[in-house]
Amino acid sequence: MFMSRMLEEIRQQPEALERTLASEMRRAEKFKRIVEKRRPKLIVLAARGTSDNAALFGRYLLEITTGIPVSLAAPSIETLYKVHVNYSDALVVAVSQSGESTDTNLILEHARERGALTLGITNESGSSLAKLAEHVLLVRAGKERSVAATKTYTGQLLLFYLLAYALGGRIRPDDLARIPEAVRGALALEDEIDALSERYRFMRYAVVVGRGLNYSNAFEFALKLMETCYVVAERFSSADFLHGPIALVEPSFPVFAFAPPGVTWDSIGGTLDKLRTLKAEIVAISDSRNREVEARATRTVRLKSKLKEVLTPIPYIVPAQMFAACLAAKKGLDPDQPRTLNKVTLTL
Repeated sequence: MFMSRMLEEIRQQPEALERTLASEMRRAEKFKRIVEKRRPKLIVLAARGTSDNAALFGRYLLEITTGIPVSLAAPSIETLYKVHVNYSDALVVAVSQSGESTDTNLILEHARERGALTLGITNESGSSLAKLAEHVLLVRAGKERSVAATKTYTGQLLLFYLLAYALGGRIRPDDLARIPEAVRGALALEDEIDALSERYRFMRYAVVVGRGLNYSNAFEFALKLMETCYVVAERFSSADFLHGPIALVEPSFPVFAFAPPGVTWDSIGGTLDKLRTLKAEIVAISDSRNREVEARATRTVRLKSKLKEVLTPIPYIVPAQMFAACLAAKKGLDPDQPRTLNKVTLTL
């Protein structure tokens, strides 16, 4: 099999996560003391691309664990419509792998000028974003060379856990320390996933379904299929999927689902039941606690870890990343250099 940088960087994630947690906990503790005196009434997250998918996770995590309302910024409101948004009493968080996303940085700069507390999440300590933000949490992933972001995505998710902790959320650092080992367990499935990807060599269309904390993973998995494998991949909440898009499903149509046990399982499981009646081909990503998933899915990628649902998004995305990297190789594509894409994209 062609050994892409993407696959190499996927394998580097346990160590990258351990470095990030070890180095950034101190910054999180410092930020915790700051927000105890200046607690935000609103959180606004600004990002693009894969970082936007990480921000979508951040929205769910922060609202669930802290109760503070969270909004995803629409950059064009500032960059195109020239509207001066009132950010007083808000925490504005900009998320960017490179730290050089033009519109994301502009939102951060304007927010700081208008009285917001600002935080940057990036993999580049010397970036424009790191200089613009009052406070910074750094992904310690090392240089990411593949255009397809993998280790920076999971690093950003980990930093959202630290942000939730700093804001007084129901997050225990000891629980976070279990995530890298769960990722190692996911990486052990590489041979199984490589074999599975062969079946989908000629796949052109797919749907990815998630709910709640794993909803962002549906977006991220679909993005990886689109940019590395040139598969038209739609992504939905399992609830939204039943409100119309399910009509596109026909026999053997490929559907990928994130199916952890927990509060989202009834919704996901009900959607899989409906898909089975339509004879869809369902690949579910789950773990050893969910005993019901195999009766509903055509194939199950089962992690051995037994993490709480709130901790599943990082290990659950790893099999999806490996699937995209392996499928690209099966299709004869280079996931490190997708056509028309660059590592840093500048937009306004």
